[in-house]
Amino acid sequence: MTRSPSTRLAGLDGLRAVAVLLVVVYHLFPALPGRDGMPGAATLPLGFVGVDVFFVISGFLITTLLLRERDENGRIALGAFWRRRVRRLLPAIAVMVLVCASLAWMVGGDVLVGLGTQIAGAAAFAYNWVAIASGSAYFGAGSFDSSSPELLRNLWSLGVEEQFYLLWPLLLPAVLLLRRWRIAFAVALAAASAVWAAVLVGDGVTRVYYGTDTHAYGLLLGVALAFVRPASRTRGVPGAVGALAVAGLVALALLPSPTDAVAFPWLLVAASALTVIAIAAAVRPGAWLGRALDVAPMRWIGERSFGLYLWHWPLVVLLTYATTGSSPDVAVPLEIGALALILTLIATELSYRFIEQPVRRRGLRGSASALDRALRGRPARRAAATAVVAAGALVVAGTTAAVAHAPDMGSSESVVARGQYALDAASTSSSPGATLPGAAIRRDAAPLPPECATANLSDDDGLCVAPDGRPAPPAPAQVAGARVTAVGDSVMLASAPSLLEGMPGIDVDAKVSRSMSTGADIVARLADRDRLRDYVVVGLGTNGAVDPADLTRMREDIGPKRTLVLVTAFAPRDWVPGVNRTIDRFAAKTPGVAVADWSGAIRPHVDLLAGDKIHPGAAGGRIFADTVEETINGVENERAELQYRVELAQWSVGEVFGDKR
Repeated sequence: MTRSPSTRLAGLDGLRAVAVLLVVVYHLFPALPGRDGMPGAATLPLGFVGVDVFFVISGFLITTLLLRERDENGRIALGAFWRRRVRRLLPAIAVMVLVCASLAWMVGGDVLVGLGTQIAGAAAFAYNWVAIASGSAYFGAGSFDSSSPELLRNLWSLGVEEQFYLLWPLLLPAVLLLRRWRIAFAVALAAASAVWAAVLVGDGVTRVYYGTDTHAYGLLLGVALAFVRPASRTRGVPGAVGALAVAGLVALALLPSPTDAVAFPWLLVAASALTVIAIAAAVRPGAWLGRALDVAPMRWIGERSFGLYLWHWPLVVLLTYATTGSSPDVAVPLEIGALALILTLIATELSYRFIEQPVRRRGLRGSASALDRALRGRPARRAAATAVVAAGALVVAGTTAAVAHAPDMGSSESVVARGQYALDAASTSSSPGATLPGAAIRRDAAPLPPECATANLSDDDGLCVAPDGRPAPPAPAQVAGARVTAVGDSVMLASAPSLLEGMPGIDVDAKVSRSMSTGADIVARLADRDRLRDYVVVGLGTNGAVDPADLTRMREDIGPKRTLVLVTAFAPRDWVPGVNRTIDRFAAKTPGVAVADWSGAIRPHVDLLAGDKIHPGAAGGRIFADTVEETINGVENERAELQYRVELAQWSVGEVFGDKR
């Protein structure tokens, strides 16, 4: 049994409220307070699934409206449809971009990096593809230079929806010709998008998340549901099942982030499927779930969900960077998240009352005419209209200045580029690294003559001995860089100038986004080519969890005569404490392994890190190099001290038993 649906679909505002609350909490309150200034456990680890709820709602609602228009008029007026979409989206987006870009100009620094590209992507309704091409990273520290705060990042999802609004009305008439197969066709397209996402996820999670081709399944499942016409059916998904689906969405958002990228797209598919069930149960005529979802507070939030989504991210980026000098990807202090929420609510309400609603009622031309009339009206209205025009001119000028003054790269990228330049210069230099007195190039090579520690010692064939033959205490060791191989990630790369200065001749192999498993492969190749030196320094804990098997493999590959030096990690990432525990436990039980505690060394000096609170600047790089050098020298001193004690014991025995050797 069917009947004509009402104009408004029950439950959708409530579901929009659920979606935007998940996303806002995920961004504004990403983690519980932790210890030592580090973020604690994630508040909503998968709160970003709220975007998938929006996608399903959009696919369902747009298709439902187009089907109604075709049923009532016998055709779909594409021009009118696209004008309605422009009125709904463009004014609010334009105001947000202009205001936030102007504020970014006032804040300055890393927040301006890539701003011109971001604005161009937003204007072209292709922000998601521009972000992919520019190397943006949604998860973790990432942006248009892979480190700086990305002011307009949240516009990626609007790019996906805008592309859907452009293409779907053109394709819908052809799909309707399939009649009974139209639902199956939409589901098949959704399945194809999900499978394609699973295929490409190995190329990067962000590519799969941002891509229209790999993230269209939510929109297409909404399309398939619209073909079912649940709002016209008195029987369908029970309200209790729909309520469980809504609870499932919240539970899904609370799940820990997947450690395996393969699972990522299927979590989003699960969120989309739960949303389909919730919509089907809520929009049925008289369904109690629709009324429950549309209680006054949820309906208020749902009606303003577009503005809430639009404003919350740029505001938290600006506030976080202005107060901490870093991106929200690093951490969002609780008070900053709360302030961003308050300002978001204010900006959203102003946008809803004075931009979105008037433009939807009057249209763009009607709104422009109203402003023109106000400029020629009574003094009070004329003053208000003049203020609006002046404010508009100011934010346009501010945006122009922001784009013009945007730096070419962010602070993190800058320090990494400086390190790469130092490595390139070292590799092309013809002068070998200096060798310090007493430091052999290889352990089996003859030592260079040391300087005797005191005047009471004599130099006998290059060996310092006392007049009575007693072995001399070892002088403090300073291992030459020519005895050290270093393999690392971008943290080591940023520290390369200091490593090369402090340990001339050191062989550094460091690259961005390198993992421990990749490092194990590199060490194995160097071992096969006999290119490893006495000390092998490995700093690869920044970019993900560490498998102890990779550490074991490295220890075996370098051989028993070399020392493995593992560098602890420091980064505001949830896997870093586990990485450091793994390193400490492995070193404690494995002979020939030492730990260079970069985490402990830099923790009191986080002001020496770039804006991402990961990569060291010049002074921070010196701390990194000093930590590595002190660890290596410490190992060398321990060995020398042990050898001295053995020789001293042998000499003492000889003295007691009359062996004067």
